Amino acid sequence: MPNSIKRSAGGLALQVTKPARQAELVVEDSDGTATRRAEAHIYGFDGLLLVVDSENVAMNHRAELVAAAAGDTDSIHRGGKATVEIAGNGYQIQLPGCREAGFEVGDTAPVRAKKGVLMIHDGRNSRLAGDLFTLRGEQVSR
Repeated sequence: MPNSIKRSAGGLALQVTKPARQAELVVEDSDGTATRRAEAHIYGFDGLLLVVDSENVAMNHRAELVAAAAGDTDSIHRGGKATVEIAGNGYQIQLPGCREAGFEVGDTAPVRAKKGVLMIHDGRNSRLAGDLFTLRGEQVSR
């Protein structure tokens, strides 16, 4: 079941433990201790947030993903930088630009994960999240 957006540290955040591991935004040792938590850029579009690992996703791949999302939604909103944070028994990420993209506290936010990228959507943009998932898969295999 998707997690809900919550208030955290003066902004909005989302618990992303499993997707962050799948996308390798968090790397853990054999004891489950985080050895790496990604610095990320977050881009906002109507009903979609794109979280991209700043260190491990090439700039041309990032640009291709952002252009595809902007073209499909006919929108782009303020985003920003964030770090995957330890929260409770897992991980969360702050979501700058979340409100501008149409998300509010309590909204359910499904997440798709592919190496270096999270696609957080409002449910209406599940097809776009799937398209970006496919595009990222093609980028990784090049």
